[in-house]
Amino acid sequence: MTAELDGPFAVFLIGARVNQPWNVPAWLPVFRAMPRMLRELQAHPELGLLGGQTHGGTLIQYWRSAEHLHAYAHARDHAHLPAWRAFNQAARRHPGAVGIWHETYLIQPGAYETLYVDMPPFGLGRAGTLIPATGRRQSAQGRLTGPPATVGAGT
Repeated sequence: MTAELDGPFAVFLIGARVNQPWNVPAWLPVFRAMPRMLRELQAHPELGLLGGQTHGGTLIQYWRSAEHLHAYAHARDHAHLPAWRAFNQAARRHPGAVGIWHETYLIQPGAYETLYVDMPPFGLGRAGTLIPATGRRQSAQGRLTGPPATVGAGT
């Protein structure tokens, strides 16, 4: 199987690392905040989260756009901004206790490739649509060519 998602989208990776395991008051709020945000995002698909999953200390998310991601991150009426402010306050009180990181990638149609063999819906296959890896989709190169041109396109 392979996965496709209509139009451009954003991939957001975020993770945390506990640098001082004994300093529970510094890192526990970080790990408690994420489930609240995920519940909120799942309850409100209009916010733009298409799907995601956690692997170890890394959360992989697929967003409709970077604009949706940024709007959520800065919205005063959603869970992220208060959690971010609380993290920054705790980081000042407990410097170096917990580290966080994130990366955002903007993906255009035809600029990604996926393959799933004997796997349940996973990654982009969970956020997008799983389709058989047949025809042009049988090879990585074929999957990278993007969706087939529609008849009459450009006329």
